[in-house]
Amino acid sequence: MEVTAPAGLSAAEVAERVAAGLTNATTVRTSRTVGEIVRANVFTVFNGLLAALFVLVMTTGHWQNGLFGGVVVANAAIGIVQELRAKRTLDRLAVLNAPRARVLREGGEQDLPVADVVRDDLLVLVAGDQVPADGVVRSSNGLSIDEALLTGESEPVAKEAGDDVRSGSIVVAGRGCVQATAVGDESYAARLATEARRFTTTFSELVHSTNRLLRWISIMLLVVGPAVLWSQFRTPDNPGWRDAVTGTVAALVGMIPEGLVLLTTLAFMVATVSLARRQTLVQELPAVEGLARVDVVCLDKTGTLTHGDVQFDRLVPLPGDGAGSAGPALGLLAAADRANATAEALAAAFPAAGAPDDAVPADSVPFSSARKWSAVRTADGVSWVLGAPEMVLPGAAPGDPARARADELAAEGRRVLLLARSVQLWGEDGDEAVLPPALVPVTLVVLAERIREDAREVLGYFTEQGVALKVISGDNPRTVGAVAAAVGVPGVRGAGDGVDARDLPEDGDALADAVETGSVFGRVTPHQKRAMVRALQQRGHVVAMTGDGVNDALALKDADIGVAMGNGSPATRAVAQLVLLDGRFAHLPDAVAEGRRVIANIERAANLFLVKNIYSLVLAVITVATLSAYPLAPIQLTLISTVTIGVPGFFLALGPNRRRYLPGFLGRVLRFSVPVGVVTGLFAYAGYLAARWLEPGTGVAGARTTATFVVLVVALWTLVILARPLAPWKLGLLGAMAGVVVLVAIVPALAEGIVLLVITPTALAVAAVVGAAGALLVELADRLVGHPAARHDGDAA
Repeated sequence: MEVTAPAGLSAAEVAERVAAGLTNATTVRTSRTVGEIVRANVFTVFNGLLAALFVLVMTTGHWQNGLFGGVVVANAAIGIVQELRAKRTLDRLAVLNAPRARVLREGGEQDLPVADVVRDDLLVLVAGDQVPADGVVRSSNGLSIDEALLTGESEPVAKEAGDDVRSGSIVVAGRGCVQATAVGDESYAARLATEARRFTTTFSELVHSTNRLLRWISIMLLVVGPAVLWSQFRTPDNPGWRDAVTGTVAALVGMIPEGLVLLTTLAFMVATVSLARRQTLVQELPAVEGLARVDVVCLDKTGTLTHGDVQFDRLVPLPGDGAGSAGPALGLLAAADRANATAEALAAAFPAAGAPDDAVPADSVPFSSARKWSAVRTADGVSWVLGAPEMVLPGAAPGDPARARADELAAEGRRVLLLARSVQLWGEDGDEAVLPPALVPVTLVVLAERIREDAREVLGYFTEQGVALKVISGDNPRTVGAVAAAVGVPGVRGAGDGVDARDLPEDGDALADAVETGSVFGRVTPHQKRAMVRALQQRGHVVAMTGDGVNDALALKDADIGVAMGNGSPATRAVAQLVLLDGRFAHLPDAVAEGRRVIANIERAANLFLVKNIYSLVLAVITVATLSAYPLAPIQLTLISTVTIGVPGFFLALGPNRRRYLPGFLGRVLRFSVPVGVVTGLFAYAGYLAARWLEPGTGVAGARTTATFVVLVVALWTLVILARPLAPWKLGLLGAMAGVVVLVAIVPALAEGIVLLVITPTALAVAAVVGAAGALLVELADRLVGHPAARHDGDAA
């Protein structure tokens, strides 16, 4: 392999590689193609079954009974349109949030999209970057890379010249120059970032439970379908094959939840688009639902509770000599390692150009989040160390002036660093640098952090919702405690409530006890953050983790929901499920509210669909046992499904809902739907039998009319139960659905010509009495099971 010149590739060399297709562009897409979207929404098992039943029923000559085929078209059309809208939104935001790379070309550093990197480019890597392509290290200044996201290796790996690096790994310390050797589909290039942004439907309780229901319903169709077909051809109520086919189709159509999957997916997509308008990128759709289940939020302080742009405040000189050289020394330290916000703040206040000629850096140790200090060595043999006071002076005696003054400042919520000097060189312990001996404290460096204006309001929201808050930071525990108290973290009164993570146990159970008990933790290493998230998960908590720095990436990946700030490092944005694009923490409650709306409303919609499946099954079993005609015609089921499930289910699934998440979605749906469905089916058949007895002259058509209105009465009351509390918009929806039923009943062209009803006073009277009795029993059943989705959703008016 030819080694690229230190100045990087020339424009001609780049053009040559682009022409040869040796770019970092990948064929992995951020969303499904239009063709894939159409196929996914059209070619489903239930759509195929409904289409086959439509063709079959059209052979009977009653075109009205084939109107359920419109459900197939409507479901597919709505799903395609909404997914295309979501695709455009996600693709646009994915481009805005796409990772970028720094490369050396023609002697200058350039910032460009990761896809524009070509083979043999010299990549400039600093802490916080995600490696965009496989390559070989050409130069290293303390370059340390965490490959845990690829290999599972928990410890960062030091990289020297000649070492290989793999794309997707994360730079945690130092800087280096890497020559790209494999790009695009030949490498791991941008795999994590791309996969995280794909239009995916990963595990969620809603999706998992819905899929289980669909499997059960499929088995039910396979078992009951042939029996219904046999009974409809054997019953004397059906004089010909057309009537037998019509009854069979009605039974099977009733047991198919034709819109449930659509509504579940639609609710996710609408939530995604809604959040996108609020500058929140949902990289995995079920993450919206996952937020509804979160009961612990772990917060990084810097960049989440406070603005990430720290500013130099002042120097606090300490007794001793050397204070006069503090400014030039800080300038050298900042210039030697620009990979973090602290260095940038110091560089603005202490330009390296102001350093004396005899203070030229001869060597340096870059800052590391694990080490928590950096150092430079000047040509005159002086070592300057800058870092956390307790790390720079780990063995300081109690009452040490430097440590005592640092603690006082930290208690005020300030970020404090200690600058110390030594005439000796730092040592090495394996690949790790060791503090130089005989360090003399010179000055304290005070940096100011601005608390985010929305932090107190957001934390107050989570507290009201019963969500526990854990502030986990790498800063001084007293500093973190002071900030946590300022923003209103429950149980935190001041700086003294911060827990030093260096004193935390390593045992999993003991660590879980400590994390559950405490609320504020400082001096937390990246691997401790990960361990704390896992400890909480092992205790049954659903954990959300927010952060913006490379030290948060592993914890974000392991958390149930990772939330990254849009102005954070590429590594955190790549592994997070949610990205707050404008970095505003205040968007998180919006995301939680969307999650709660989705999971609560889909539960209501699932109840509606499953109730229909249950009473259709009950009627099918009864007709098989009694060898009678199926009590409903397909067109009548279409009317019932439209006014009691399809239209209201759509609006209820997309309406406001702030109900807190309640575990046990599937069990709760079954506890409500099974008794209500059984009651509806039994009373529908009772109405059918009563009509056959009271008005034998109207035959099966007249009895079906009575059964239809019984089901409409009971199903509309079920809708009332599930719509509670009845906000004005819901009352309007219920009134509109009841109005459609009345319109059908009073317009002969609709009742007789399309819905195949035989309207008589007796039929309506029987339906009213039987339907009212069924509705009363449904109300009692609901009160017995205490259906929480119906009465405790906290809907907005």
